[in-house]
Amino acid sequence: MKLLVDSGSTKADWIAIDDNGKVLFTTQTLGLNPEVLTKEEVIERLNDKFDISFNKTKAKQLFFYGAGCGTDRMKIFLSDVFKEYFINATISVNEDTYAAVYATTPKNEKAIVCILGTGSNCSYFDGNVLHQKVQSLGYICMDDASGNRFGRHLLRGYSFNKMPKEMALEFEEEYNTDPDYIKQNLYKEPNPNAYLATFAKFLIKHKDSEFCQKYIFQEMEDFVENYIKQYDNCHELPIHFVGSIAFYLKDELKITLEKHNLQLGNVLRRPIDGLIAYHILNK
Repeated sequence: MKLLVDSGSTKADWIAIDDNGKVLFTTQTLGLNPEVLTKEEVIERLNDKFDISFNKTKAKQLFFYGAGCGTDRMKIFLSDVFKEYFINATISVNEDTYAAVYATTPKNEKAIVCILGTGSNCSYFDGNVLHQKVQSLGYICMDDASGNRFGRHLLRGYSFNKMPKEMALEFEEEYNTDPDYIKQNLYKEPNPNAYLATFAKFLIKHKDSEFCQKYIFQEMEDFVENYIKQYDNCHELPIHFVGSIAFYLKDELKITLEKHNLQLGNVLRRPIDGLIAYHILNK
């Protein structure tokens, strides 16, 4: 049994396949970002799903692609946790951008591959190796055009009374806006970046409003300038995206890229299905 995992900070998609690529089960856990979780929290999230805990000794290989796995320290930390849990499996931990590459980019082709979900990322794939010019400093400093950045904008807009009145009333109906509750989630609970990203759904719902349009295009401009334009050949390559933000704001993304004479490539909400095809071909 092979376990394929695509994990963001909010959620992780799991698929178990046999040697012929037949799907044995699919499930979903909370996100397994090693930058914001302890070993105990990772194991708790694994144990919370019966299919995973019941089959943990049956797994022979685990291919994990995750947010927060861009440094050796985080890869080693998560690999060690998985080795203890999946005792019969060989473990491979890579940053989530590799899942995006394998899902969107035909074999041996060059492309710029981006993630716009709870967090954000951008890399150049030369057909064989992934190159990344920007080392993430986490959601507080970076993550342009991500769900957590949009959530931050909405909370600030609401709290500073900049949000239109009718929209603010709807915001209050949809979310708990008590300051103590918000601060508890931001500063005391795990995954504050994922909490912020929960507000992105509201922004997408109201994406045609002037209030939200300002934030959408401001963040996308920042993403192009700070991430995509790091690569001198960005105007010569397709630019692929994965993630819910990219998927639901595809039109706005296309407008922004065209403004900069950049070519929008494939846009996928989730890379997990593409991972199945990749691992069948490369078994």
